[in-house]
Amino acid sequence: MTTIQWILLDHVAALVSVATWFAAGVTTALNRVRLGLGFLVAAVVAALIRVSTVVMLARAGGWWFAQEKVLLGLPMLAVTGLAAALIAGRPLLDARQAPDQVLPAGSVVALLTAAYAALAGLVVTFFVGYPLTWGVALITIAIVCLGALLTARAVAAKADDAAESAVDDDDPAAALTPDGRPRFSRRQVMTLAGRAVVVGAGSAGAGLSFLSAESVTTGGGPAHLPYHRPHVSVADLRGARKPAPGGATKRHVLTAQKATVRLPSGRELHAWTYAGQLPGPAIAATEGDLIEVTLRNADIDDGVTLHWHGYDIACGEDGAPGVTQHVVAPGEEFVYHFRADQVGTYWYHTHQASHEGVRKGLYGTLVVHPRAPRPRTAAAELDLTLPVHTFDDTVLIGDRDARADHTAAAGTPVRLRLLNTDSDPHRFALAGTAFRVAGVDGRDIDQPGEVSEVGLRLPAGGRYDLVFDMPDTSVALVVDNDRNGGVRLHTDRNSAAAEPAVDDTSDWPELDLLHYGEPAPMPFDGGHADRHFTLVLDRGVAMVDGRPAYAHTVNGRGHPSIPDQLVAEGDLVRFTVVNQSLETHPWHLHGHPVLILSRDGTRSSGSPLWVDTFDVRPGEVWEVAFKATNLGIWMNHCHNLPHAHQGMMLRLAYDGVGSPFGDAHTGHG
Repeated sequence: MTTIQWILLDHVAALVSVATWFAAGVTTALNRVRLGLGFLVAAVVAALIRVSTVVMLARAGGWWFAQEKVLLGLPMLAVTGLAAALIAGRPLLDARQAPDQVLPAGSVVALLTAAYAALAGLVVTFFVGYPLTWGVALITIAIVCLGALLTARAVAAKADDAAESAVDDDDPAAALTPDGRPRFSRRQVMTLAGRAVVVGAGSAGAGLSFLSAESVTTGGGPAHLPYHRPHVSVADLRGARKPAPGGATKRHVLTAQKATVRLPSGRELHAWTYAGQLPGPAIAATEGDLIEVTLRNADIDDGVTLHWHGYDIACGEDGAPGVTQHVVAPGEEFVYHFRADQVGTYWYHTHQASHEGVRKGLYGTLVVHPRAPRPRTAAAELDLTLPVHTFDDTVLIGDRDARADHTAAAGTPVRLRLLNTDSDPHRFALAGTAFRVAGVDGRDIDQPGEVSEVGLRLPAGGRYDLVFDMPDTSVALVVDNDRNGGVRLHTDRNSAAAEPAVDDTSDWPELDLLHYGEPAPMPFDGGHADRHFTLVLDRGVAMVDGRPAYAHTVNGRGHPSIPDQLVAEGDLVRFTVVNQSLETHPWHLHGHPVLILSRDGTRSSGSPLWVDTFDVRPGEVWEVAFKATNLGIWMNHCHNLPHAHQGMMLRLAYDGVGSPFGDAHTGHG
């Protein structure tokens, strides 16, 4: 079984455990002896099953997935469950022979206390998760104890309501029930409850001190480097101002503005746009050219920027508001300039409130062609750039919301550049021809093999370049199993009318790029990193932008409270990215491609796979590495943009680099 399957099974076992303990307590309180005994046995069995699922979860996924269960949830349940079995088990067995016998109140209290413990463990998993702190543990225990006290008080009151009304809190004789049992008075219960709250709150404060509140984490590297580089500002880390020899300057003006865009189908979209179109103007350059883009803001109230997704530009051109620049407000402009040194398929989008801005249309494509022609590239090559974007439940491929048709003579080299500008993955299938995945995230695959009848899962923000020679029959690019939409390629205009229906591609196996292409020498040994950072992705209660929220968290914290990751220029850095949540997180580091080392312990065995965005699915553990060779302060976040907005965003900062544009933890997603 996979880690996510064990996670789901453990959740089911936890819910069953909670339900059976509560059922045992309630039926015992109602004096339903046989039902109470049956539920007690079921609760004990469920608890044992829960122990097994947690053990298997830890073995399958690692300590990250089991910590709070092993250190808190299971010990609480073990203590209270054992006590409940001992206290309630014998009276329930004896009562089977005497159905009219009233069960002791202690049995009900013990059973319900076990239920509170089971529920508290489940709540901690869903609302706190990793890492568990002393504060969380102690306040959880205090709440369970308080629940037990209140239950004892309620049960005692029900058992002797008449006597309770006559109790004088100051009369020692009234401290006992008629059968001699100690009675909890209202004053005692309120006193104990108050003490539990004080102890819990104090414990939480003390425990939180164990969860680092430092602004920087070093990943095992030195916090203070042995040399002293002069302080560098990201404002000074700007791109080249001249093209390479033989290159040209490509100037563009992008005006961010609200506009009504009319689609080919006739539908109108009220969008936020660059230059009034969806997607924004395509930026194309040849290797060595200088790209200069003037961004102007006409009427986007919250402001805009341009982030060059996947392009390793100088940090001052990165477009991260509050980190590399001020946001471009209405009536203002900002000029970006960088040399097109990286060949491949990329894109641009706003990084100011991007969860809203990108969705509403502030995105476009960037393609850099090689100066020397690729092998076998002919003048008649068909090269299509196909950004996929979902706007109000309408899927756009390029600028179309309906099927796009293109023609190419048989034998024509074809390159399809697939870009996912959404926050969720898309599934592509190419029917009618074999093909090669020549590039991933703008980087070439080493000796890509020819494949057919496979599905391609493209992460949010990711890009694939598919290449093939046009066959003498039609070819269909199917997106998300929509066989009526997508893109069709035909050998002539007349062949579209006679085109057969596209076969169902939904059951095609997914191509695993970790084992695709041919191995090649690695530029470094990722197992000997100078710094190693672990990012545990989850959902939980955390502070996000100064407010408590049920957030998407990294190591239990939300932006901007997540410590910066400190690196030094030249460091070899390794990330372990763990997804403890039930949602996919496409992870994206600005300014650096990362080399995939392994997924769930299985090492990459195909071509070296360099990516800028990789999908960490529920229960997965990824190991990636990179060389810190691009000085700056870089955002490091989930590219499901609503997740980033809800807390899943931090920064990777080079030693000695500062920013004049915001406080220590800005960088609006």
